[in-house]
Amino acid sequence: MTKFKLQSIVFVLVSFMLGCNEFIVVGILSDLSRQFQVPISIMGYLVTIFATVYAISTPFVTVLTSRFSRYKTLLTLMIIFLIGNTLSGLSTSYLFMVASRVITAMTAGSIISLIMTFASTIAPRNKRASLVSWIFAGFSIASVFGVPIGVAVSTSYNWRYTFFGISVISILTFILLVFLLPKKVSQTQSSIKNQLVLLLDPRIYFGIILVLFTAATMYAYYTYIRPLLTTSMGFSTASLNWLLFIIGIMSILSNRLSGVIAERPNSLGTLPKFYLGDILLLLLLPLGLLNKLSGMTIILILTLIVTVLNSPIQLHFLNIAETDYPQSLVLASSLNSIFFNFGISLGSATASAMVGIVGLDKISIGAAVYAAISLGCLFLLNRAIRKKQVNTIS
Repeated sequence: MTKFKLQSIVFVLVSFMLGCNEFIVVGILSDLSRQFQVPISIMGYLVTIFATVYAISTPFVTVLTSRFSRYKTLLTLMIIFLIGNTLSGLSTSYLFMVASRVITAMTAGSIISLIMTFASTIAPRNKRASLVSWIFAGFSIASVFGVPIGVAVSTSYNWRYTFFGISVISILTFILLVFLLPKKVSQTQSSIKNQLVLLLDPRIYFGIILVLFTAATMYAYYTYIRPLLTTSMGFSTASLNWLLFIIGIMSILSNRLSGVIAERPNSLGTLPKFYLGDILLLLLLPLGLLNKLSGMTIILILTLIVTVLNSPIQLHFLNIAETDYPQSLVLASSLNSIFFNFGISLGSATASAMVGIVGLDKISIGAAVYAAISLGCLFLLNRAIRKKQVNTIS
């Protein structure tokens, strides 16, 4: 096996590790609630706190550490992440758990942005899109396989072992990174102000807004996926795990589709049809929910196409930084994950509001609005790209 293949596997292992840490809390909320004698509604804030800290802290950590060796910075952040995750397993109170989750959230975003940067540096040009899509797939694999295993361990033994298991994966990943990462890569030293210039480029800020509303589109309905399957479509609770497993497999396929699209020239120019499909399916979903087959079919197709933006936009940010803002490369690699998390918060809040306003069966209407906004942002982004190309030629 070539060194590049080994590096690729480790990069996916990193995203799997981060995904397990981020998602596992949702699966063991009831266990944590009983352990700490805190209402499950309060315990649920662990998810919100993690996403918020992740989104807010990542650009600051990324920019402030950019002057240091990327190799040493990544390994240092991995150690801090390991400490935070292990402390989660040792938590004796709700506040202790909150503090440990803040530590992991503060490092997770910067870790994945550095991994994306290394991937961009290491991968041959024709394999970058595929590698990026597999790194994103690591999060889906964590959701499909890692989290159910963690929940089973929590149910059969103790929830603490789920975090200790992630710590073991973290240690293994750390050791592999030490030996497989290039210790020296070319990087440009720059002030914080010069790095932030990247954000003034319309090709960047339209892309950021697009990522935010794409995530909001998904989570404006996906936040309530369980009650949609059981209450609205009438599936039994016993079949829920299998249904979520199938949806998870479709999510992995979505990441691969995203990678295939990213390999095309003008990949962002091919995406409007997917957003039109999102809008149509989201508007049809209230009718589709009247039947198990039609409802599940719409959910699966949405899962396949709603986030195909991931790999094309990640490469878009990286390519612009490499060409025009080399001092901002690591910051550029973090933008997708930062604003996707902001979009998750917006989408989940919208879903909660829509349940109260129009009812569970019609929450996809809010998601359709966000898909329409995303489509508008995509047109503006593609126009900004064409304008830059024209100016460059002239």
